[in-house]
Amino acid sequence: MRFWYTLQTAAGLAFSSLRAHKLRSFLTLLGVIIGVGSVVLVGAAIEGLGNYAEQTTSKVLGSESFQIGQLLQRGRLSRRERIERLRYNKPVREEDYQYLRLMTGDRILYSPYRFHVEDLKRDNRTLEATSIIGVSSEMAEIRDFSLSEGRFFTAQEEWNRIPVAIIGEDVRQFFFPDTSPLGQSLRISGMDFRVIGVQEKIGNAGGQSQDNVAFIPATVFTRLYGPDRSMVLFARARPESGLTLEEALDLARVALRNRYKTRPGMPDNFDTLTPDAIREFIGRILGIITAAVVPVTAISLVVGGVVIMNIMLVSVTERTREIGIRKSLGARQRDLLLQFLLEAVFLAATGGVIGLLGGAAVARVGSLIAGVDLRVTLPYILLALFVSTTVGVLSGLYPARKAARMDPVEALRAE
Repeated sequence: MRFWYTLQTAAGLAFSSLRAHKLRSFLTLLGVIIGVGSVVLVGAAIEGLGNYAEQTTSKVLGSESFQIGQLLQRGRLSRRERIERLRYNKPVREEDYQYLRLMTGDRILYSPYRFHVEDLKRDNRTLEATSIIGVSSEMAEIRDFSLSEGRFFTAQEEWNRIPVAIIGEDVRQFFFPDTSPLGQSLRISGMDFRVIGVQEKIGNAGGQSQDNVAFIPATVFTRLYGPDRSMVLFARARPESGLTLEEALDLARVALRNRYKTRPGMPDNFDTLTPDAIREFIGRILGIITAAVVPVTAISLVVGGVVIMNIMLVSVTERTREIGIRKSLGARQRDLLLQFLLEAVFLAATGGVIGLLGGAAVARVGSLIAGVDLRVTLPYILLALFVSTTVGVLSGLYPARKAARMDPVEALRAE
């Protein structure tokens, strides 16, 4: 009971002191506010970028698909490793694609993925640097293709080389801002294509817009640009096969190793890429960013703690006579220690709460501007409050001990 009374008294005295010096208290809080706000904002940005990368990866590559190609994991390799892989790995060609379909096509869906940059034209308007992507009709199922309008092309349209196209949202906005693009025509490399579908808006991935695109049948792509020296294949287990992603990947790898006559014990002489590998790579990059940025932003919390300690030392000096009077009236060392320590903790905790709310507000505004969900998660909230409170305790401990150990006679003599 006595402890709670002592705590309430100390808290009341600490709060009264802070209220008596509002401007000084606010300026003292700034360091903690900025520090906590920075940590929260950086945490929200890292969390938001991770979620955005996850969603974009699923939209662009598919959640259950995998890729096969000569060299796919470029970002994870050094220049020397890339050169060695290119020398060792075989290019994936059209005949390899047909072989895989023949050997494993009853259990796995395959689609070539061929890429070319071309200007799109309609009447007197030209959209520059559009990604023309040649795929098979199976790509709609492999990549969980989402359309906002229309449909994907059929296998019959693909084999009959019908010039049809599914366009991205940027292409639709440029050529057909006020009307439906379905049934309209676009000119690609001198050939007229009929628009039959519009891809759902994706956004940017890897610094490049995924909406300035046009998907066309792979057979028509070959007719326009000829065969590639090497291509990338997208693949996915057929739903009725019951295969998992890993089982389908192993099946395709065995088939391609047989075709390339890869000796037992030797590594694959081709490259594969799964969504998990991409997520792992993104997670590693974000982890490096977190390890580098969060400690830098936390430095401002240290500065805030130094400011609080300095102000508390000034406060102790200003109130030396008050300390002497309290001690002469029976105040114990722990009473004074608790009073000044609570004052420092109140300062830091208040700054932590304001910084948390400020960081969350800035993250919300940033989400609306950037179109990325900068979400303030519970771990960062707890981290911000814990760190700010700890800063208050550590920065207030020395001034509080100094006040508690003052000699009452010497304190009463102070002017």
